[in-house]
Amino acid sequence: MAKFRPLHDRVVVRRITAEEKTAGGIIIPDTAKEKPMEGEVIAVGPGARNEQGAIVALDVKAGDRVLFGKWSGTEVKLDGEELLIMKESDIMGIVENHHAHAKAA
Repeated sequence: MAKFRPLHDRVVVRRITAEEKTAGGIIIPDTAKEKPMEGEVIAVGPGARNEQGAIVALDVKAGDRVLFGKWSGTEVKLDGEELLIMKESDIMGIVENHHAHAKAA
């Protein structure tokens, strides 16, 4: 990927299609494909400034699998790859690794 560094609280996400989900993932039939969408975080900005002027780091990091609304973000093409740039607030949550979740139980 070309060197692209998101600014402030922006995040670069690669959309994950149903075919790319793991065997343990939920597969949604084509007829029901709506919200939310799943993706992998590729890059994150340094964070937004709070009222005191300090930078507050983002909760997501590169490599995280996240859920976001179908219409979230702005589509861009970098090195021929379709990616999304969105604010961290457009992300609904992080999809936790089911193996790590099983170990914690």
